[in-house]
Amino acid sequence: MSSADPVDHVPPEHSVPRLIESLHDNLKRLEQACAPEVTAAAKTVEKELVPAWRRATEGEHRLPIAAAIALAIALQLVLPSRLVIGPAWLLPTLEGLLFVGLTTANPRRINRTSNVLRAASVALIALISVANAFATAELIYGLINGKEGDSAGVLISRGASVYITNIIVFALWYWEWDRGGPVARAQALRPYPDFLFPQMTKPDLAPMDWQPNFIDYFYVSFTNATAFSPTDTMPLSRWAKMLMLIQSAVALLTVAFVIARAVNVLK
Repeated sequence: MSSADPVDHVPPEHSVPRLIESLHDNLKRLEQACAPEVTAAAKTVEKELVPAWRRATEGEHRLPIAAAIALAIALQLVLPSRLVIGPAWLLPTLEGLLFVGLTTANPRRINRTSNVLRAASVALIALISVANAFATAELIYGLINGKEGDSAGVLISRGASVYITNIIVFALWYWEWDRGGPVARAQALRPYPDFLFPQMTKPDLAPMDWQPNFIDYFYVSFTNATAFSPTDTMPLSRWAKMLMLIQSAVALLTVAFVIARAVNVLK
């Protein structure tokens, strides 16, 4: 190769590998500089196009759930001893301890991922469920055998206590299991819902930040217990359908026996 060949005069720092490396470094610096703006723009687009129930959010407030659990525990305390498992203070005390622990761990929003907290939440709902199932069974047994209901007012108050607790219990189960639970919903870990709310089928009728919270599940539980069937919210998964079936059956039996006995007492 002649001495006039331009390749021989290319400085080492301008060789092709060095040029590629320099270009890569410049692109990396540019990416780092633009990353915050790109990320912010992507999040803005996501909020405008994806409804809140499909994307990650900060989690729902603890207050509605805390109020419902406190009411369920209080309703257990007013029941007579024959409708309660063991000492009247035992299950409410255990429920209260779990309730305090969960509230302390997540005092404002339910968004903390923890297997221990999830197990404690399920255990709390299970305790309330067992207590109310026992009270319901004993109440119906007493009505059938004529051992319950000497006074229509007392009978209706006890029936109402069991009935309201039944609504709270199933609302808690719906809330705890839909799409993997409140934390999984906040993190958008599961795309397929177990309950189809009207806002999911008509997103233009709800704000983009709408997502189901405990109040929505309480409404589903209340309407299912009073209509004995789904109303505007449809169960999609098999477990949701079976749980709503069980709730409707329990509510129907409770209402039928309490009203029948109350009518006989009034006569």
